[in-house]
Amino acid sequence: MTAFHRALISSIQHLAETFRWSFIVALTAAALAASSAGADDTPGSLISFEPMQGAPDGASAYRVIYRSRGLSGASIPVSGVIIAPAGAAPSGGRPVVAWAHPTTGVVPRCAPSLSFKFFESVQGLNALLQRGYVVAATDYPGLGTPEVHPYLVGVSEGRAVIDSVRAAQNLLGPDASNTFAVWGHSQGGHAALFAGLLAHDYAPELNLSGIAVAAPATDLRVLMNDDLGSAAGNNITAMTLWSWSRIYHAPLTPVVLPQAVPVIDQLADDCIEGWFDVLTRRGPTQALEKAFLSVDDIADLEPWNRLLKENSPGPLPPGIPVFVVQGMSDKLVRPSVTTAYVNGLCQRGSKVRYEGLPDVGHLFSARDAAGDAVAWISARFRGEPPPNDCQ
Repeated sequence: MTAFHRALISSIQHLAETFRWSFIVALTAAALAASSAGADDTPGSLISFEPMQGAPDGASAYRVIYRSRGLSGASIPVSGVIIAPAGAAPSGGRPVVAWAHPTTGVVPRCAPSLSFKFFESVQGLNALLQRGYVVAATDYPGLGTPEVHPYLVGVSEGRAVIDSVRAAQNLLGPDASNTFAVWGHSQGGHAALFAGLLAHDYAPELNLSGIAVAAPATDLRVLMNDDLGSAAGNNITAMTLWSWSRIYHAPLTPVVLPQAVPVIDQLADDCIEGWFDVLTRRGPTQALEKAFLSVDDIADLEPWNRLLKENSPGPLPPGIPVFVVQGMSDKLVRPSVTTAYVNGLCQRGSKVRYEGLPDVGHLFSARDAAGDAVAWISARFRGEPPPNDCQ
């Protein structure tokens, strides 16, 4: 395929995404306007829902807009998808698995729920439905709704994940139980860990059975600095700086060279639905060499140092069992960083199943481990003692 054909396909995809997003903006605005007067702003309460076509195995799927809590504590709209297996639910309802997606972008039209490939993007979806679980897949705030996406902002992501479970309960009623697990990849692993940190206080009515993560973003200072110069690392850093400068009003000028700002803006406007989208970002990505930063270490400056610490997940409460999978050829989330996080979990008394995947990189760790993750989650729902690889 020539560069011209790739550019043409990218332009067509961009136009389709823009049209689709404009349509969703109108629907979202109408839903928000209709629900504003005297609305229930309880986290997880539904603003709107509409059926989606194409769910596997005869399942029912709905694109939903539900309420969550923003960083200020105010009620905010968040979009996502709720998928329920075919057939009657058992007495007591079905357990819920909250899927936390990897990086798709930082602007509203990059929401997974707007993707033509949504059902393919939920790793292990067929197996989860076949086992009778409801799947709740948040977009996170600012993806699918007209706000700035708080990219790698832990509290924002964690609340949205938990509130997607509540949204499933509000949509499905007694067919969805209060027992849930979280399964996430990359940014979604980061979101899943923060959901585990928040769950006890934020959602005491829910019963969290376990957290499963693939290549989670944990130590953000290491992630931002060690990977600079690589295409993926530059993308992650650029999107984080773009988002945080808007969410936290953290100034870019002390950390980014002026000539790099337009390139960062260009990257921020592109979505990542699959490996092909990584190729279409190659041009602006190559323009961001390590020199696009004016500092050697972002953490040398405030408020960036504080923000990196605040948004790096600490160890989970030891009562939450954890499944961690890591591609051993991952050049973005390095195995040594994930191992260090797992060691911290072990030191705090967590029961951890840690699985390394030889010759697997970052993009495919969740795909390749989905079967094991689903089996692990199923055992937690059955109340079996969790395996423990901690020494």
